[in-house]
Amino acid sequence: MAGKRTCGCGVSRRGLLGTAGATVAVTAVSACGEPPNPQEVRRGRVIGQTDEVPEGGGAVFSHSKLVVTQPEKGRYKAFSAACTHGGCTVQEVEDEVIRCLCHGSEFDVVSGEPLSGPAKEPLEPFTVTIDGTDIILD
Repeated sequence: MAGKRTCGCGVSRRGLLGTAGATVAVTAVSACGEPPNPQEVRRGRVIGQTDEVPEGGGAVFSHSKLVVTQPEKGRYKAFSAACTHGGCTVQEVEDEVIRCLCHGSEFDVVSGEPLSGPAKEPLEPFTVTIDGTDIILD
């Protein structure tokens, strides 16, 4: 085979580079650990519209795993929608309370602090910016 070079072990340069590339890719994935969480992927992007978040209540945006509340007119808060008790996605925001129906945990719409149920830790907070009617994750 003219023009095909191999290393001392009989593997072509292309094969060796392919193996090296795969090793680097596996190493890079291993070094990074878990894939980025949905919130990190959404930073700088529109996650919803202000008309979807009622004053005194909120809305769960499952595609970004966020719950956005509007405790008072024009003031928006964002939290991870993953319940800190069992990891279920919170399902509703009513009567100024974020509720996880899996095990009954309830969280404050202003602070994300647990109010009742088995959850002991607050929901992870995030900041959002409002641009017109767009809610953008910072």
